[in-house]
Amino acid sequence: MATTAKKENDIASLSFEQALKELEVIVRKLEAGQGELESSIADYTRGTALKEHCQKQLENARMKVEKIMQDAGGKVTTASFEAE
Repeated sequence: MATTAKKENDIASLSFEQALKELEVIVRKLEAGQGELESSIADYTRGTALKEHCQKQLENARMKVEKIMQDAGGKVTTASFEAE
C-alpha cells in the first residue's frame, strides 16, 4: 500500500506535459507488446493513473479559462469553453 501511495504522489507532482510524455511512452510500449505480463499490467495501471491526472489538469485549465472571460464592457462572465 505504501508503494501505491508513493506512486500516486509521484504522478500528482508531474506537470501535464511530463505526464503526457510518460503516458505516450507507456502506450507505445504496450502496443508493441514489449515486456512481461506483470510489467505490462503495472504499466497499464500507471498509464491509467497518468490519464486521469491529465484529464484533471485539463479540466482545471478549462475552469480557469471560463473564470477569466470578460465581455466588451469589462464584466466578467462565464461560458462553456468550446474548441473551434
